Amino acid sequence: MIAEIKDQYPEALFLAEAFTRPKVMARLAKLGFSQSYTYFTWRNTKEELTRYFEELRGTELREYLRPNLWPNTPDILPEFLQTGGRAAFLIRLTLAATLGASYGIYGPAYELCENAPLEAGSEEYLHSEKYEIKQRDLNSEWSLKEFIARVNRIRKENGALQRDEGLHFHATDNPLLLCYSKALKGGRDAVVMVVNLDPFHTQRGWVTLELERLGIEEGVPFQAHDLLSGARYLWQGRRSFVELSPEPAPARILRLRKRARTEKDFDYYL
Repeated sequence: MIAEIKDQYPEALFLAEAFTRPKVMARLAKLGFSQSYTYFTWRNTKEELTRYFEELRGTELREYLRPNLWPNTPDILPEFLQTGGRAAFLIRLTLAATLGASYGIYGPAYELCENAPLEAGSEEYLHSEKYEIKQRDLNSEWSLKEFIARVNRIRKENGALQRDEGLHFHATDNPLLLCYSKALKGGRDAVVMVVNLDPFHTQRGWVTLELERLGIEEGVPFQAHDLLSGARYLWQGRRSFVELSPEPAPARILRLRKRARTEKDFDYYL
């Protein structure tokens, strides 16, 4: 059936919307489903995220499984969102939007940071839209709509974020800081993400970038432009210090420029 529909409507997408066992998920992808739900919803720590995405991109799965990342769904309110407050929603949105080419959220529940579970230990929503008609204030001060719009604009303007290929993790000396990059072939259009995985506290530490993957020459200064805040940093070398608070943005999405000119480039600089 999938093949017949794709013959008539090549633009049609089929989503395997099933959090099933890994072998079944892989089999569904092989059978022709365009995209697949993933276990991203339950991967929260630096080790869990790194291991899982290295499996998705570093094994044969990359040949046929196209991951679709969801921080929540109408049926699933993960514990991280239940307990982490507004910052947890910012963190998971940033991860989903930058780790994968395709992502989605169950909003406006996500936009408004709805995090009350049905009961302790449950991943069901207390006031589920499946069972009641909701009236929401979409202009609430808790709304993430501006942040979501900004992240989506960044995705649209940076081709590397629209692909699953090119994902690479970089070292940090803090287990609560996750650093990774996406780039096109040859390090073109490189974007580096640093995310604070702690929704409660400011985290700081050193990130060590593998510059050769980013098209940056060793020892040459380069500009890192934070597309979330607008701030610009002049970095040189592999190691850079980063400090991130949970809010207003627990992450940096850095677009790199290979060569940033400074006063040292002026002929008479001594």
